Amino acid sequence: MGSIASTTTFAEHWYTGLTPKHWRILFASFLGWIFDGYESYALFIALPFALRTLLTPEQLKSGPIWAGIAISVTLLGWGIGGILGGTLADYLGRKRMMIYSVFLYGIFTGITALSTSFQMLASLRFLTGLAMGSEWSTGIAMVAETWPDHARPKGCGLLQSGFGWGTLLASLVWWGISSFNPLGPQSWRLMFVVGAIPAAFTLYIRRAIDESERWLTAVREQRWAATEVASREAAAKPARRPLTLAEIFREAESRRRILLTFLMSLATMIGWWAISSWLPGYTQGLAKAQGYANFAEWGTRAAILYTSGAVAAYLAAGFLIDIIGRRRFLFFTYAGALAITACTYLWTHTVETMMWMAAINGFFTLGLAYSWMAIYPAELFTSSVRSTAASFIFNGTRLIAWVFPFIAATIIQKFGGIPRAAMTLGTIYVLGLIVCWMVPETRGKPLPE
Repeated sequence: MGSIASTTTFAEHWYTGLTPKHWRILFASFLGWIFDGYESYALFIALPFALRTLLTPEQLKSGPIWAGIAISVTLLGWGIGGILGGTLADYLGRKRMMIYSVFLYGIFTGITALSTSFQMLASLRFLTGLAMGSEWSTGIAMVAETWPDHARPKGCGLLQSGFGWGTLLASLVWWGISSFNPLGPQSWRLMFVVGAIPAAFTLYIRRAIDESERWLTAVREQRWAATEVASREAAAKPARRPLTLAEIFREAESRRRILLTFLMSLATMIGWWAISSWLPGYTQGLAKAQGYANFAEWGTRAAILYTSGAVAAYLAAGFLIDIIGRRRFLFFTYAGALAITACTYLWTHTVETMMWMAAINGFFTLGLAYSWMAIYPAELFTSSVRSTAASFIFNGTRLIAWVFPFIAATIIQKFGGIPRAAMTLGTIYVLGLIVCWMVPETRGKPLPE
């Protein structure tokens, strides 16, 4: 009875025991992720207008290819930078890497506004992706290691919602810029000028938060094992600290956890590309078929509702995953994503219905499908490798997914239209339905030291 009462108390008052220090850490990590969301969506919004000023009329005939290249190199930089930065955070510390990441992607984003050629734009997008990649894993590790166990999933879920708020912020900023159009055809540059603001935010990080004590203790005591299982079985500590990226694959249990969660992350990433990148265009096609003159506006509405649904899922995920457990949450996520993909692309034939579908779709395929990566991997690995492992799971799939924007048009053509292409790629969610039962259940367990 005491256990039940305790659980109920935490369910009713999950914020019990949280201090201003905890909220400052969440706020700093949350803002960093808002800036990431802004930066990512700003590229999607501004890119068509940037290409019109940077490409020749002949090159513009192949506009989608050039756009795909710009998006792809950003994702590639994000994947590489995420793994490198996440690994460095386990050596240099969470706070230091967060400062480096936010400062550098703010600087590179600002310089992007000065691009005079497509080559310069693409190069800066790659550098921005390199810097941006490590912010997520450092923020997740920081919140997970500083928040108490009963509140940790909620805090990480709230942190993940920052990306959705960032995309909404980018939409609002672009609405303001496009309404006044102060620089005419060059107004797209202002999106990246605003994106430079995070560089100044590093001053707040330096003053407001402290380094993770869990990480400091693990390094001081030379606890290098990647999981609590390996830590119990270790006969002696190695003389030198092993490379964290190698350590997460060296130990059998850690290797098993990495590979299983990577497969689920891959299902999320590929499935998401089958939804988010094609949903606005598919919605525009429905509006055009229905005879709407402003069919492009319907695509924008679908994108906003899709992101709004994701934000709702981000906010709810930390509570839901504690109520039903990690494995059931994962199964619910991938089952919902698979079902809503079919509902969206096979059985939705009007834009009015699509407005509902877009929000529900965003709830599953973006919101829930990415929320677990902010909550669950941190519970599988120890403090000495936590950032490395979380970053590999989250960012490693981008080293595969970066080609999708480049080949999107080819995929659609090969499968005979967006619905068939989306459903074909959407079957990847079946992988998540299977793998989710093979990973450990961590609900109610303390964070591995």
